[in-house]
Amino acid sequence: MKTDLSMKCQDCQLWCKEGVEVSHRAIFIYNQAMKDFFSRYKFDGDFLLRKVFASVLSEELKKYKEYQFVVIPLSPERLLERGFNQVEGLVEAAGFAYLDLLEKREERASSSKSRSERLETEFPFFIKSGVTIPKKILLIDDIYTTGTTINRVKKLLEEAGAEDVKTFSLVR
Repeated sequence: MKTDLSMKCQDCQLWCKEGVEVSHRAIFIYNQAMKDFFSRYKFDGDFLLRKVFASVLSEELKKYKEYQFVVIPLSPERLLERGFNQVEGLVEAAGFAYLDLLEKREERASSSKSRSERLETEFPFFIKSGVTIPKKILLIDDIYTTGTTINRVKKLLEEAGAEDVKTFSLVR
């Protein structure tokens, strides 16, 4: 079955041309209010803010009850620096558990890279050894910017045996 590219956004069309079937859902649009929220939450370390979107996130995640949730990880260095994984915080505040399948090597933060730099970056994610990959996964991140991170991790999980990987973010 051929995908109708006219029904997809420009980023999704680009990923489809690269052989990645995009199945992404975001709740909110990235605007100045969201930029301010994530600045305080992620970069200023205001961990209580993880609860702001808990009820709406919970309602959305309930729609994926047949999927195992997997969050995009931080590198050990970034986790130590920040003190928490912001995606884990959002998912836990919404009342859900997730599988710890992935790791990330240290690299310059995505937020400090241009689109072309993000697309050219050596892939820093890998699957932990000894884990079992579920057949149905909802891959969750906080912000979908270019789709580079989430779509490349989706492809990694599919290559490892996942049959149905959908992607999700709080904002896009």
